[in-house]
Amino acid sequence: MVWNRGISFGLFRADNDLARWGLVLGMLIIAGVFASWLRTAERRLTGVALGLVVGGALGNVVDRIIHGAVVDFLDFSGLYFPFVFNVADSAITVGAVLLAADLLLFTESKPGEGTGWAWLKARFGRGSGS
Repeated sequence: MVWNRGISFGLFRADNDLARWGLVLGMLIIAGVFASWLRTAERRLTGVALGLVVGGALGNVVDRIIHGAVVDFLDFSGLYFPFVFNVADSAITVGAVLLAADLLLFTESKPGEGTGWAWLKARFGRGSGS
């Protein structure tokens, strides 16, 4: 178990109360922005992705408020993965990956031009039934 006083990978360590509460405030603002985006999400994937990011961020905020740091306890260093993290970090990461996939594959860059997914299906699909 590791006490992470910073953000991802220990960056921006908050070793004093001002920095700690600054991180809490910053994370709450970001979670609020994503939560307001979540309320207007049109696709299920967007909603799931944003929900994971907001939930993970709020989980880390709770840790930081109660303990002054985030409790990181998942250690896969035996598998040559050097970072220690927690479930909230995992939710944020999975949510961010899903959000990127959603934006790249299912969002039209210009109305009427189709999505990235439609382009992939047209380019690599097998016939008209795919």
